[in-house]
Amino acid sequence: MCTYKIFNYVVILLSLTNVSYQEIAKMHGPGLLPKEIIMPARYFVVNLTSILATETLHLSDSFAVEIEGKTPNKNYCRIWVNKLYRKDGTFIVRYKNYETCLDLTISLYYKSKHIKGSPFTFQGPIYPDQCNCPTLDFDTWLEQYGCPKSYNTIDSDLKLYNKINMTIMVQKIIDRFHNPESTSFCHYAVKNNEVYRNCYGKHVGFNMFSDNILMFLARKVVLPDMELVVNLGDWPLVRKNTEPLPIFSWCGSEDTLDILMPTYDITESTIENMGRVTLDTLSVQGSIERQWAEREAKAVWRGRDSRRERLDLVDIARANPDLFNVSLTNFFFFRDKEAEYGPKQPHISFFKFFDYKYLINIDGTVAAYRLPYLLAGGGLVLKQESPYFEHFYKLLKPWEHYVPVARDLSDLRQRVLWARAHDDEAHKIAQNARQFANENLLPQHIICYHAVLFSEWSKRLTNNVTVEDNMTHVPQPSFQCDCQHGRVNFHQEL
Repeated sequence: MCTYKIFNYVVILLSLTNVSYQEIAKMHGPGLLPKEIIMPARYFVVNLTSILATETLHLSDSFAVEIEGKTPNKNYCRIWVNKLYRKDGTFIVRYKNYETCLDLTISLYYKSKHIKGSPFTFQGPIYPDQCNCPTLDFDTWLEQYGCPKSYNTIDSDLKLYNKINMTIMVQKIIDRFHNPESTSFCHYAVKNNEVYRNCYGKHVGFNMFSDNILMFLARKVVLPDMELVVNLGDWPLVRKNTEPLPIFSWCGSEDTLDILMPTYDITESTIENMGRVTLDTLSVQGSIERQWAEREAKAVWRGRDSRRERLDLVDIARANPDLFNVSLTNFFFFRDKEAEYGPKQPHISFFKFFDYKYLINIDGTVAAYRLPYLLAGGGLVLKQESPYFEHFYKLLKPWEHYVPVARDLSDLRQRVLWARAHDDEAHKIAQNARQFANENLLPQHIICYHAVLFSEWSKRLTNNVTVEDNMTHVPQPSFQCDCQHGRVNFHQEL
């Protein structure tokens, strides 16, 4: 399968008075289309690598951004701007507007002078994420948002479900899987762009994550009427040797048939970007202190004891302290082993992982959901072979995006020694991994994957969607927003 690129590219010729020739700056990203693409945090990338090649000063100190706007009352819009430098001559610019702006101005400066073409102006309304202003039909919105028409992984997951009567299927799912002590799931109904659910099981708190993505989309676009069942646990449920039942899950496996969504972790980092989360695929790239040559040539890992191989990893690290920096941070599954494999060590900032060249990705109870952030961080990922996978794993290629490690970790030491002896090749794989993350795992990609999945799923339903009496209505958060300007299909050339 091929990776997909869904950014709108803009190439701007700019002339800087303090260099002797013209430079080319490339800018791309959904934040350059603020009217069309509404996100919790809009973002775009500015590439100044040609300037970096000629400058000896710190490029981060020379490049500046200002983003301003006016509200309908002619007041200044409240906008938070965040500049992330990736240490390679490229910047990620994020901004979050907290109210509707009737105009927006993006100013880009190099050494206090406007880059040619700056400032860029946009006439509003430019809505914040919280605005509940859906006016477009789903197909039009998907195109306007920059989403691909399909994904091979979605087509594969849905091939068993060409025509589905969810009235029948939901009852079958309840009959087979309603075991409150071991499984939890929610039956959702979307009707007239309102979201309803009925949850089953003892531990249903994770419904907040499936609530959030449905509510996020319903604020932007008129969702089709549909029903779906979302598994709230990590383990996929529908075994291949059983009747296929359409259950949406965050993790898949080689012996199950669940329909995959992006994990709750990366979805939450998308919806709460520049909000209550600090770890996301954008922040990772802007929080790294060391470039490749400055990183320590060791393999790093921290985590809890959720799989036997994690204890084995500690044994390997103790036998090879010159190659590994490994510690367990908590004991739950193997409490009787704490004396042998402890003492447990305190957590470290995830961003400190990138002080090291080699990053170990080893399963927990299922797939380790940290993999998107490891890929984005520019280190060499040593990934354990696994029967578990997330929605994007089938696009990854061993020895191109990561270095594979045997399930029992028997070749882990040899893989680290190989990386040390082949530094250029290891660095290239690390660069490929970051490129993969930037082409597949940024917030726009995660939103689009959900949207295309729900769109394709809704087309397969044959029953009339009804809201059962025992369903709970999930209301949109209260937010004052002026939607009188409506939503227009903009295609302005920058």
